[in-house]
Order: sequence, then structure tokens, then C-alpha cells
Amino acid sequence: MQENLVIVESPAKAKTIEKFLGKDFIVKSSFGHIRDLAKKDLGINIGEGYKPVYEIPGDKKKVVDELTKLAKSKTVWLASDEDREGEAIAWHLTEVLGLPVDRTKRIVFHEITKRAILEAIEKPRTVNMDLVNAQQARRILDRLVGFELSPVLWKKVRPALSAGRVQSVAVRLIVEREREIIAFRSAAYFRVVAQFYAAGDPEKTLFKAELSSRFETEAQAETFLQSCIGATFTVAKAEEKPAQRYPAPPFTTSTLQQEAGRKLGMSVSQTMSVAQHLYEQGLITYMRTDSVNLSQQALAQCKEEITKLYGEKYSRWFNYKTKTKGAQEAHEAIRPSYIERQEIEGTPAEKKLYDLIWKRTVASQMVCAELDRTTITIDMSGSSNQFVAQGEVVRFDGFLRLYSESTDDDQAAESGEGLLPKLTAGDRVLPSQITATERFTSAPARYNEASLVKRLEELGIGRPSTYAPTITTIINRGYVVKQNRDGQKRNYAQLTLTGEKIASKTLSENYGKEKNRLSPTDIGMVVNDYLEEQFGPIIDYNFTASVEKEFDRIAEGDITWDKMIDEFYGPFHKMVDSAITTQTAKTREVRILGNDPKTGHIVKARIGRYGPMVEIEGNEGEKGRFASLKKGQLIESITLEEALELFALPRDLGQLDGEELMVGIGKYGPYVRYGKSFASLAKTDDPYTIGYDRAVEIVRAHQAAAAAANTPMKSFPEDADMLVKNGRYGPYIAYKGKNYRLPKGAKPEELTLDDCLKIVAGSKK
Repeated sequence: MQENLVIVESPAKAKTIEKFLGKDFIVKSSFGHIRDLAKKDLGINIGEGYKPVYEIPGDKKKVVDELTKLAKSKTVWLASDEDREGEAIAWHLTEVLGLPVDRTKRIVFHEITKRAILEAIEKPRTVNMDLVNAQQARRILDRLVGFELSPVLWKKVRPALSAGRVQSVAVRLIVEREREIIAFRSAAYFRVVAQFYAAGDPEKTLFKAELSSRFETEAQAETFLQSCIGATFTVAKAEEKPAQRYPAPPFTTSTLQQEAGRKLGMSVSQTMSVAQHLYEQGLITYMRTDSVNLSQQALAQCKEEITKLYGEKYSRWFNYKTKTKGAQEAHEAIRPSYIERQEIEGTPAEKKLYDLIWKRTVASQMVCAELDRTTITIDMSGSSNQFVAQGEVVRFDGFLRLYSESTDDDQAAESGEGLLPKLTAGDRVLPSQITATERFTSAPARYNEASLVKRLEELGIGRPSTYAPTITTIINRGYVVKQNRDGQKRNYAQLTLTGEKIASKTLSENYGKEKNRLSPTDIGMVVNDYLEEQFGPIIDYNFTASVEKEFDRIAEGDITWDKMIDEFYGPFHKMVDSAITTQTAKTREVRILGNDPKTGHIVKARIGRYGPMVEIEGNEGEKGRFASLKKGQLIESITLEEALELFALPRDLGQLDGEELMVGIGKYGPYVRYGKSFASLAKTDDPYTIGYDRAVEIVRAHQAAAAAANTPMKSFPEDADMLVKNGRYGPYIAYKGKNYRLPKGAKPEELTLDDCLKIVAGSKK
């Protein structure tokens, strides 16, 4: 008989663990948290020292009943995850199942392997109440902030808004970056690059060198190229230095999220979901960690694997130290459970992520890459300007043989050119061609999910378990959108000196293309501004980071959780009271763009009932004209010209069967109007450019769908009122002016009149 009950968080994990434990153990899942703060009211007794009021959600009652029955007759082992969230789940289980918290066995492991599970069973502990209290403090604090802030936003900004402590700080980062971009003005400059070869080189092997200064105007660049005609170019110095490039440390949660975003194009939540599956199958160690430490066994396995694959000279034993302040999950980095396992079975996403984790782990234990960096500085007669050539040659590839880390900067600076010729000071070089190309300064890049996580981590905001839910929440709330932007075309000038001739030409390029970048919405900006104005300290970066440190101190047992919450809640509650009574200026929500050239009336942008819009004011006593903003447009940055273009709708496309054909945007999005009927445009159709033929196609498809919906699937000669129809949401019964849903599993084509009458009679009850 199974005398032991092991409770884990997920069914997938339960299956994996049951394989290792043998017949004396039964492994069951709690399916995550079994209790949470009560949804009704606040769920916290403020007067009783912030005592939480917990309840078991309806969908967890069955799980709790099953676990309660099993726990009565067995020794219980709590094996939830090893972070604070997991510790809290273990504590909730002791409370709900009536287990003594000081005597119930708690086991933790950061990989689901037979060795790790059996070791954990050998060394059980009890629930760590300091970790539980740190989790409770975060949950209670976030509930207090959300519960008290949201009604203020409903009253002062717009109904149905909500705010969170860490989410609001993330939105603030994105809003501030957007304003930097709006304020940015691009400036042109000229960059000069020469192609040289050594004076005595019969092969005339070319190498590139860049002028160390830049020019602001085309005229200045041309004057410089003129001065190059007949000038002599001499090597001032040639330096060759050996250099080393070190491998990156193994993955933490945030570096995995960043690298999976850069290399695999995965979102933060997708990365965490795939990593969770890999962990539950026992393929990788625990995926929520801010430690770069590797176990002695993993280090030995890496050494063995590297020696086998590449030879001993590629291996080095190195254990990285975690630098993150307050690293709460200071156990191990994310690594494969079995280093010798290079590939796995699974979905394409699981295979790719596993491959990334395997390469990063193994590369961290490989030797540095050995490089030669050469810098040649070239003087020019009659000028103080110098050209600089940089080359980099990999003498020994080391870890680069397996893996190289990506960077966030998509337009990374051009690295060295590779091998440069052997030159010494005093050698003459000859220019084959010197080119001055117009370049442009660029605005700061918008955050993508990975770079936002990196910034939050740098600021000390959030912890491994919070990054993914924070980003998901701000997108779901409509404060931030993740979008792609098409690049724009621009012309640039290029001057080329060959021999004694300067040729000029105009070229074009695409710039500003973006993929999956985060931008604030208008409502996100309005909410952010209001919170900064009324609750500045709460969304201050340093303050939010200091709250994280307080949670860490609770986890370490240095301070009590209720005292920490009390110190936060007092000043916060005063801010809430003050905000409710403070009258805010509504004018900041309206932006005057200028005057309509046709009527002279004021054009303004603001948030309307259905979202951001522009308005041309009407004459006194008359209604103005309104138009919705396009996707990607913001009240704060829209120009008068862009606003006036929006009034091109509704567009008259002509006649169809004697009826007017119009395109417009309504409450439910873009549409084609044909007489009194409306048909929605597809997502790929642009209402501003759609042509007559495409509009007719949409109308005809709409008419066909309507005709199909009105043609009964089934009728009955005995009762002409009884019809079975196919509607927008599937088949239904229409009888004497009323509609009735079909029961689940009913096949419309098999229904008899009696079946239909029974359904109608049953529905009336």
C-alpha cells in the first residue's frame, strides 16, 4: 500500500516524479495555488494587522477534497517549487489539509532527476515561514495598491481602469522612452571611409580606415575630399595587442528571457511557458532563478562533455558568482539536467530553447577566445585629421566554437574588418577610394520585452517570477501595445573621391523598421501622468526597488511582514485620500493641433468614449466632426496634417446596384456601408486606401453569409413556425418570433419536430 503522499504543483511534474519514487509513494498535483485572497471586498483585515482573508476558489474545491481524503491516511511530503511562491503553496496546503506546519515534511529540488528527488527525500525540512511571509507581504501589498488605486483612476481618469505597483513602473519606463523618441530630432552628418593599400604592395590588398572626425554638412565633406587630392598618407602608428573574449555566464531567468527574445524571437511569457514544460519533464533545472552558480556535478559533466567533443584544451573549470542584490533563488543557474544530453524530443519551441540552454551552459565552461586586435592610425599631410583602421583576428576560437551571445542593439557598430596588412610607423599608404556618406543620428530604440526585463533588473525592480506576468498585464490592460512598424524611405547623399575626381550621387534607404517593440497607448500615457502627479513616490524607481529589498529582508527573517506593510500603507493611504479630493486639470487630456485650413475651426486630439480621436470643432451650437486615430498614432505626437487625413472617412466609393457604397470607421472598427447594411473590413484592409472592387467583394461575401443564415437548415410541414437555422454562433431553433439554443451534442440535421418542441418547452422553464 502507498503510505506516502507527495504533493507537487503541476500534473506534468507529478508524472515525472512518480517514475522515480517507486510503489510506496503516490504523487498528486495541487494545480498551483489552492487558496488566494478573497475576491469579495478587500480580502485583508487592515485593523487586525493586515490579516489576509483566504478562500478556496470554486474550481479548486474538488482538488482540495481529494487531497484532504488522501492526507488523512498517509505521510504527506510537500514538494511544491523551491521559490517563495512554492513555499507559500506548501504552507497553504498545511493550513487547508490540517497538517502541523512544524512537523510536515517539505522537500525541494531544483531539477527533476532521480538523484535530486531521492536526495531531497533523504533531507526533508519544514515549511520556511520567512519565505511564506515574504510572498504574503508581496500579495497583500499588491492587493492594497490595486484595490485603493483603481477607484481613484475610475473617478479621476476613466472608468474600468486599474493600476498595479510594479506594472505602473514598467509603464512609466515605456512612456518615458516614447517621450524621448517624440522629442528627438534627427541630425544628418557625413562619415568618411577610405580604402587604402600599402605603397609597395604589388597585390594592392585593400583595407578600410575611417576618419576619426565627422562633418555636419555636405559642403564640409566635399572640402575635405578636395584636400585629399594630392595629399600623402603615412602610418603614424600600428599597434597589435592580444585580447581575450570571455564566455557569458549560464542563464538566469532574465538572461534566458533576453537571449530567447533576441535569438529565437520568443516573447517573455512564451519563454517561461516552454521552460516550465522542459523543467516539468525533468530536462532542465528550475527556471525561476537569479543565480549563475553551477553544481559541482554539472561542472564535472561539462568538463567531460567538452573534452569529448572538442578536446581538453577547450575546457576550463569556472564557477560564476551571483552579483544580483538579494538574489532570492540562490541555488543554481538554468542548465540541462543531464549535460550529456545534447538534443531532446519535443515541440520545435522546446527543442530550440533546450538547444540554447545547453549551448550557453557548456560554453560557460569553455576557454576564452584568443584574438589579435590591430589598430593602424594614418596621418594625412596638410591636415590634423587621422584615419583609423581596426582589425580583429581570432587566433583561437575557444567558446566561440559553440556559442556567442547576442546584443540588444540591432544596429550594432561595425566591428573590425578582420586581417589588416603588416605595417609599421612611417610606411606610406595610398588611397584607392575615399567616400563621404550621409548618415543620421537615431532616436533611442523602443523597448522590446527582453530589453524591458533587462532594464527592470538593472533598476532592482521585480524578481525572476514577476517579469513575465508584469509584461502580460500591462499589455492586457491596454496601457502598452506590442507592434511592428514599417520602415520609411529616405534619401542620402554620397560623395566618392577616385583619383582626382569627386562623384556625387543620391541613394535611398529604409529606416525605422521595428519588430515587436513596446509603445504606450494614449490611455497608458494619461494614467502614467496622473499616477506621477498624485502618487509620485509609489511609482518612483528607487522606492519600488527598496520595497523589493524589504521583501528580501522578510525572507531572511530580518523584519516582520506586518511592520513592513504598515510603513508602506500609512503614507500611501494618505495619498489616496488626497488624490480623491484634488481636482485635476482635464485640459491635459486635450491637445490643440491647429486650425482646419478649409473652415478655420480648431482641430484637437483627445481621448473620447471609444478611444483616442481627433475633432474639428463645429460652429457655435453645432456638433463638430470626429475621427478615430489609426493604430500606432498617439495624441501626443500626431501632427495637424496627419489629423486632417483622418477626416477622409467616410469615403464614397460610388454606386452598387443603385445603392451608395461607403467606407468608414465605427464603434466596432472599419466597415463598408451598402444602403442600410454594414460589412466589416478584414484586418488586412485599410479603410483609407481600399478600392471599389475589394469593397464589392466584401459586400457580396456579407450578402451570401446573410442569405445562408436566413435559409433554414430544416423546416417541418406539420408546423410552419418551427425552423432550425444556422446563425452567427451556430445552429439554433427559431419558433414564433423567439430563438432557442440547441443542447450540447444535438445534431441539427437529425432533429424531429418532437425534439424541437421539447427543446422549446425545456428552454421556457
